[in-house]
Amino acid sequence: MMQTLLLNSDDVHENANMADLIPAVEEAFAAFERGDAQMPPKSYIDLPRYNGDFRSMPAYMDAGDWDAAGIKWVNVHTDNDEHGLPTVMGTMVYSSPETAFPLAIMDGTELTMKRTGAAAAVATDHLAVEDATSMGIVGAGVQSYTQLEAISTVRDIEDVVISDVDEERVANFIDAFEDRFDVRAGSIEEAAACDVLSTVTPVESPIVPRDAVGDRTHINAMGADAEGKHELEDEILLDAKLVIDDHEQTTHSGEINVPYNEGVLTDDDIYGAIGEIVVGDKAGRTDDDGITVFDSTGLAIQDVAAAHVVYEHADENDNGYPFDLLGLAGEN
Repeated sequence: MMQTLLLNSDDVHENANMADLIPAVEEAFAAFERGDAQMPPKSYIDLPRYNGDFRSMPAYMDAGDWDAAGIKWVNVHTDNDEHGLPTVMGTMVYSSPETAFPLAIMDGTELTMKRTGAAAAVATDHLAVEDATSMGIVGAGVQSYTQLEAISTVRDIEDVVISDVDEERVANFIDAFEDRFDVRAGSIEEAAACDVLSTVTPVESPIVPRDAVGDRTHINAMGADAEGKHELEDEILLDAKLVIDDHEQTTHSGEINVPYNEGVLTDDDIYGAIGEIVVGDKAGRTDDDGITVFDSTGLAIQDVAAAHVVYEHADENDNGYPFDLLGLAGEN
């Protein structure tokens, strides 16, 4: 009798090993590029009376050796602190593509953080200089942790500069990583001068200046996830080898959405999609490249790829809580 596995945030964290997660997310980009994935547009349910919304993100992908399907149900409720709840919560339903059986229901919030870090690592692996040893991070919220965790898997990061207006967040980040890295607080300019820079803030006015960015810095622009958000000065985007995850999403809600819709930046300024680089249709970093930028909005195929890794590990390690969701125990 098949059972559904219930996995909370600790279970997801424990079973989302970056060494497995990064190649799985890379497979997702490749499947999307090859046409071996289905990813309908994200749908929204607006709830103005509650100052919030729901978003549904379904996807299917075929990596060849394995395939995966699922849907993430996520919200943004800006008044949730009044209820003692997070602003953003996610639930992932991971299903068998063959039978549609719900294999797992798992925390989608932790899953999102992990797969977002993995996506940045895939881009960093293809676009950063091979000998990158320094990393800057602007924004010391929850996403910053998985950025360092993932990117240090693909590059030998030694020095880390963390920048945030909240000193307590910076102190917590340093406490978490000082045993593994030479990590210190610094300005946005100091972070931007590193070999790799990840920006994970919700700002709507650019905070990273062009003249602060290193000559061969790779930037993961991860913070923009809605119309109007914008972390990097336009000159950075115009001067860089600019790589996106999905054209429709990035032009609507990614880092490039503001300059693109103002006509400052056009399709001619976009080098290509990360999937094109992963499958070998376009080159990653070359000796002639200076600044590179990855504009990541987050794709549903990343969620199902990450859910696949988490479920397989959890099932193997007997983690989580198996239960008879469909009431099949009494059936012959």
